[in-house]
Amino acid sequence: MELRDEGDFNTGFVTKRLYWCLIKNITAMSEQKILMTVPDVTPEEMMFLVNGTKGLTENQLDQFLFLYNGKRRKSQEVMLMALVGFLGIAGIQRFMVKQIGMGIIFFLTVGFCGVGTIVDLINHRSLTETYNQQMAIETLQMVRMYNKA
Repeated sequence: MELRDEGDFNTGFVTKRLYWCLIKNITAMSEQKILMTVPDVTPEEMMFLVNGTKGLTENQLDQFLFLYNGKRRKSQEVMLMALVGFLGIAGIQRFMVKQIGMGIIFFLTVGFCGVGTIVDLINHRSLTETYNQQMAIETLQMVRMYNKA
C-alpha cells in the first residue's frame, strides 16, 4: 500500500463535511433545548428562534431561553384578555403585547365599540407572534451585549 502526501487528500471537502455535521448537530441540540424549555412553541416561532440563536454558545442559549421565557406571551392568554374586553375592560390584550397607545384607545372607545375586540380575537395569534419575535430580538441583543463585556 502506498502512502500519500497531505496534498493528495481533499482536505477542503473533509473540513466542510465535518463543519456541516457539527452545525447540524448543534442545531438539533438547540432545537431540542428550545422545545424542552419553551412551552407551546409554534412551528413559526421555533424556526425564528432556531435561526436567531445560531452561533450562540450553550451558556448563551441557556441565558437566552431563561430570559425569553419570562417575556414571552402565549396566544391563549392574549385571546382570554381580548374576551375580557367584552366585559367592558377592553384593550388589556394590547397592553400585554406592549401596544400601550392602542390599549388606551381600546379602553376609551370600549374596543372601538366591540369591533376592534372582535378583530383582536380573530388575530390574537399574529399579535402574539409579532410580540414574541420582538421579545426574542430584544433578548438576543441583551445576551450578546452581556457576553461581550
